[in-house]
Amino acid sequence: MMKILLPVDGSEASFNAVRHAIDLHRELAPDADVLDRVTGAVGARALKNAEALFEAAGLAFEREIGSGEPAPTLLEIAQRCGCEAIIMGARGRGALSSALLGSVSMAVLQTSPVPVTIVKQLASPKK
Repeated sequence: MMKILLPVDGSEASFNAVRHAIDLHRELAPDADVLDRVTGAVGARALKNAEALFEAAGLAFEREIGSGEPAPTLLEIAQRCGCEAIIMGARGRGALSSALLGSVSMAVLQTSPVPVTIVKQLASPKK
């Protein structure tokens, strides 16, 4: 089973990334029982909606809350957990959220040793 790091910061962009990961799981591994690993970089409150999406989809997940500079922390978690891919929202709630591509997303994209999928903001979120 492929391990994927999916950072969640409570923003709609990060929830779009969760929805995208669930859709990929359904399309690519319809018989799989577990999406091996989902981690977040903020507190349990920010993860609540993402966890509800996975529970509603009937997918198991694991939670890990990291601290520190987001991009290096996410990359360290992905490496330590043996993740084979990262799916994340284009922009979160960071200080540079007005940038075209969030600074954390850009740093992860540029330095990750595994494939990174950036999910841009949707006009209206999928339900």
